[in-house]
Amino acid sequence: MVITKRGLILGTTAVASAAVAVAVIGVHRNATQAFFKESPKELVDEVWQLIDHEYVDDSFNSLDWNDVRSSYLNRNYTDKEQAYEAVREMLKQLDDPYTRFMDPQEFSNMQIDTQGELTGVGIQITQEEETNEIVVVSPIEQTPAFEAGVLTGDVITAIDGKSTEGMELSDAVNLIRGPVNSSVELAITREGKPLSFTLTRKRIEIHPVRFSVESGPEGTLGYIRLTQFSANAAAEMREAIKDLEEKNVTGYILDLRSNPGGLLFSSIDIAEMWIKEGTIVSTVDRNAVTDEEVAHDKVLTDKPLVVLVDGGSASASEILSGALQDNDRAVLVGSQTFGKGLVQSVRGLADGSGVAVTIAKYLTPSGRDINKLGIEPDFVIELSDEQREELAKDRDKVGTAEDPQYSKALEVLSDSIRGGRNSASAAGVGKDK
Repeated sequence: MVITKRGLILGTTAVASAAVAVAVIGVHRNATQAFFKESPKELVDEVWQLIDHEYVDDSFNSLDWNDVRSSYLNRNYTDKEQAYEAVREMLKQLDDPYTRFMDPQEFSNMQIDTQGELTGVGIQITQEEETNEIVVVSPIEQTPAFEAGVLTGDVITAIDGKSTEGMELSDAVNLIRGPVNSSVELAITREGKPLSFTLTRKRIEIHPVRFSVESGPEGTLGYIRLTQFSANAAAEMREAIKDLEEKNVTGYILDLRSNPGGLLFSSIDIAEMWIKEGTIVSTVDRNAVTDEEVAHDKVLTDKPLVVLVDGGSASASEILSGALQDNDRAVLVGSQTFGKGLVQSVRGLADGSGVAVTIAKYLTPSGRDINKLGIEPDFVIELSDEQREELAKDRDKVGTAEDPQYSKALEVLSDSIRGGRNSASAAGVGKDK
């Protein structure tokens, strides 16, 4: 099976901020819209057929999928809202939070997300499989949630006073979204401590890459912060590396902390900027058909590289960091990554609604299946709750000596640069002899 990269998403979550992390380019629409208006049952069967043909688990969570079809098609649906509810109920039986139905408004919002413009408070959320809690994967930098101090791992217990207990993820997303300049109150539990945030929704243009030249013990270095793998991330990354190369930096720190993922093609394009040759990622579908993505000698720099990761680094972040680690191209510093190793395809349906379907899992070049396990950094540096909150309150400290993970990355990078110089010197002495 050939997987079209631009038809896939690697988003960790449904996104309360309408973030580009779950955008998809090129969706499929069925031509039976007129028929659907006469028979809402057609939508139910259309979704069933998509799952039957594409879902990654051919046991369908140990369900008799044909019996499921019969059960839902034997019902009478008087309007499309009943059909929508039936579809959500049917998909819930798969026990897969990433395979989900979007009504026309939700699907339209997701398509708008592709443009890199956010409307909301700026958090990516997920639903824990075991507890069903609504959990923050990461706040998006320079958004209301981020500036207010919402952190990765925060559990949202209520939205505008409405308890999230038993709430569907899509319902939580809809409650958090809203018109620009309106406000929403989030009740949050952090390490058992209740907190409350009143956030004003904004429209924000997101630039996923920021970079700077920093001083280090072995000369100047390039610091690049990548916040999400949106459609414009690769272009911005390319410009950042080229600019830093012109400034003759001695090495790089690539910061993927709290980066929840995004588009598969974006992670592959960026990996090729650092890796000259070798496997980047493999995707495996339910028939064990493997599609392998490899580097094609498009590398922009071969200078030493250290990558920062943490529990908010998910999906596309794990593809990139895993590829760099397995190809011995970079050293990873930080804490265990999120552990999201599944690929979704988004399909438009006849009436303007849509479905995200998990169609494959991905493996790192060495064959690691990181779903639910994550990637272990080469140097594990855990932050205390106090350190995390301090960095969240004062973002100017991120990427400085007051950032413990960055400080370790700088130490590791300096050792690597120094080691490279010593090796080059030794090689030169040998030649003279």
